Amino acid sequence: MIKKRKTALLLVNLGTPDRATKGSVFTYLTEFLNDGRVIDIPWLFRKILVNLIIIPFRLSNSTRIYKKLWTDEGSPLLLYLESLGKKLQNRLPENFWVYTAMRYRKPSLKHVLDEIRHESFDKLVIFPLFPQYASSTTGSIFEKVFREMADWQAMPELHFVGQYHHHPAFIQAFANLISSYDPEKYDHIIFSYHGLPERQMNKIHPGNPCNVCSCDLEMPEYGMLCYKATCYETTRLLAEKLKLPEDRYSVGFQSRLSKNWLRPFSDKLVEGYARAGMKKILVVAPSFVADCLETIVEIGEEYQHLFRQHGGRELTLVRSLNDNDAWVEAVAEIISGQRSRIPGYSEISRN
Repeated sequence: MIKKRKTALLLVNLGTPDRATKGSVFTYLTEFLNDGRVIDIPWLFRKILVNLIIIPFRLSNSTRIYKKLWTDEGSPLLLYLESLGKKLQNRLPENFWVYTAMRYRKPSLKHVLDEIRHESFDKLVIFPLFPQYASSTTGSIFEKVFREMADWQAMPELHFVGQYHHHPAFIQAFANLISSYDPEKYDHIIFSYHGLPERQMNKIHPGNPCNVCSCDLEMPEYGMLCYKATCYETTRLLAEKLKLPEDRYSVGFQSRLSKNWLRPFSDKLVEGYARAGMKKILVVAPSFVADCLETIVEIGEEYQHLFRQHGGRELTLVRSLNDNDAWVEAVAEIISGQRSRIPGYSEISRN
């Protein structure tokens, strides 16, 4: 009888303050924004920009927003991470141990990797909770894992799940979720993704035009590691699954810090559709697999207010996958490579 390989599955999300207080938000933002992959400018300029300009001027407002987000149990992002981990532990075979960590703050990657180190696993699967690869998210997690494991003498087989923006199980799980909102009731659907600086996109494929990566027809040959291209591919696959005509949906990018970030801007789309006379808009955020500040507050509250301010009546956020059973099943299938048991999986090409 062949012994099953002892495997650790490590789920990693971005991070959250420990509490919705100025001190905790300050500590979180300091760790997060000083990451050279998040703000990719020379070290000295980053330190000045982050520690002397961004954090001092944004701290009070950021704390206010986190207070709006917070629940009696704590941060939604952390609660969903923990719940997803527990459900996966019950779903996966007995040779799997599921761990959860945050790239910034707690539970820290360093602490969790130390726990894994002492359990002598045969295999370690790193699963960032970001469907589309970006250097500032998935790339930062991978770099941190490499640094923390650099002095391990006994190294397990490592498997990194780089992205799954087009994986049939992910697409089907999100399509099922969107369908539950009856999209036909809405005048338009916006697929809103977290924005990134344009310069980060240009670094990914030097010599090739990133503007082609927004093509509505197909993935560019050089676009598989371009965040912008993968966002558009996720949208194409979801629209195909939902049978949406091209004039019924659009793609936008949110949470920008300057005008030199990915366009079109989601808030401008919301404002424009309201001015054009649309009354009901559905917003989907497929770059977030767990609800957080950017979905609950930015879309669910701020965009709702913006839409009504300019003549719209109802803007509805499609809540994310969080810890629902379809997402648990999808993660299990992504890491195992098994054929999905989610209804409709076979209808999407595996190419």
